[in-house]
Amino acid sequence: MSLVLEIVDTFHEVSQVDWDALAGGMPLLSHAFLSALEDSKSVGAGTGWQPYPLLVHENKQLVGAMPLYIKNHSYGEYVFDWAWADAYERSGLNYYPKLLSAIPFSPITSARLMAKNAEIQALMLDALTETMHKHNLSSAHVLFPDDESAAALQKAGWLKRNGVQFRWQNKGYDDFEGFLNTLSHDKRKKIHQERKKVAQAGVTCKHIKGTEISESDWDFFYSCYCNTYLEHHSTPYLTRAFFSQIGQTMPQNIVLMVAEIEGKAIASALNFYNQTTLYGRYWGAMQFVSGLHFELCYYQAQQFCIAENITYFEGGAQGEHKLARGFEPRQTCSYHKIAQPDFAKAIAQFLAREEAGIIAYTNELEERAPYKAR
Repeated sequence: MSLVLEIVDTFHEVSQVDWDALAGGMPLLSHAFLSALEDSKSVGAGTGWQPYPLLVHENKQLVGAMPLYIKNHSYGEYVFDWAWADAYERSGLNYYPKLLSAIPFSPITSARLMAKNAEIQALMLDALTETMHKHNLSSAHVLFPDDESAAALQKAGWLKRNGVQFRWQNKGYDDFEGFLNTLSHDKRKKIHQERKKVAQAGVTCKHIKGTEISESDWDFFYSCYCNTYLEHHSTPYLTRAFFSQIGQTMPQNIVLMVAEIEGKAIASALNFYNQTTLYGRYWGAMQFVSGLHFELCYYQAQQFCIAENITYFEGGAQGEHKLARGFEPRQTCSYHKIAQPDFAKAIAQFLAREEAGIIAYTNELEERAPYKAR
């Protein structure tokens, strides 16, 4: 096998068709999504996210690829290594820049070592390590890999870090009430009460699929998105141009949930989806209504999955409150390669201690399952 490996500085260096053939239909891993981040300047110069995709060709055919970035900070990752960075800096070493394989601003589990076989995956991991040492980078990180990518990372001896997220599964429900009937009495009653309050406030909700989303819809959504960051005293990662571009290049993977009162939009939530999974991403409201977040971000999304026969709803990072709304805990992971041997040893010890806590936390969550006992 004659393989040629290269690292480029833009996703536009690779064919969209070739990249998407390896990405396997995952919308947030698609060329359209990643290139929109670049084109809209949501990543690139001045953002701390420098695209650095790794490509492997065989006879000019793309047979392996990684979504890769050079990072100058740890924002937008959802796997927190600030303490590692602080320890590095206090020891007189530079933690940044570092190498990162992830989907920017998206704690979504999917392929990271996109390849035809294990040999190509191993080659890419060797290239990451070589690049880390060649450029005197502190570390390399692979966040939220799927099982296949994780197995290759485990085999290569990378440090594993465990995490927990919450996912809802559509178990062939005929309608939303069919789903609610599988919950325990108190959980079902609470959801009915929440939805009743929202309805009594005069709120109605609608779903707008990508091809039907207008620029005025995007304008309103962006106002909501920015307001969420403003309320958390933070700055939005994504520019307005990003949303227009994905609306044009991947409308088949987008649905907006919009809440209205007397025909006036008051809140909006953006979701991505394919045939199997809905990915809840961003939301915001311009008017407070008790329970509106749960209605727009969870219940409307669950109804959409039932109507479209979509199996999974990934609700994003964190949020134990998702348990009471039918979500169940699932393990996530990340893998890390630390260049400095003493720090690698110390971080390995930290991860071993942290893992025990994650296991206990997951067991506790599973004991609080919202479904009826069988």
